[in-house]
Amino acid sequence: MKIATFVSVSLALALAGAAGAQTKKDVPETVHITYHAKAGAEAALEKIILRQWQVARKMNLLNATPHVLVRGQEKNDGDTGKTVFIEVAEWRDENIPDHAPPEIQEIWKEMNGLVERRNGRPGIDFVQVAVVFK
Repeated sequence: MKIATFVSVSLALALAGAAGAQTKKDVPETVHITYHAKAGAEAALEKIILRQWQVARKMNLLNATPHVLVRGQEKNDGDTGKTVFIEVAEWRDENIPDHAPPEIQEIWKEMNGLVERRNGRPGIDFVQVAVVFK
């Protein structure tokens, strides 16, 4: 009886370990982020977006590609001419943004002070996307 129990427990632990290994595999998440810069905060916002990228890469939170940051002007009714930054980046794992380390959360707090809501959209607007080709 003791041998059967030991075998059962060993098998259960092995299966649990295998299941745990599967859930720990990184599943990348590509995001399209729109930052609606407050007037006068454009330069500061650009710097902090770049700092976030550097810190996140150093911490191995973001993959090196794809990564694009562009700057433009809004063309929406009432917001024409206001600065917008658009970033495409890939988190190493889809769970990272929901469990970001304190260093990244602090950067996000700073970012939120430099953006504004526009056309019913948040100041920082995230959309999960899929890369079609590289």
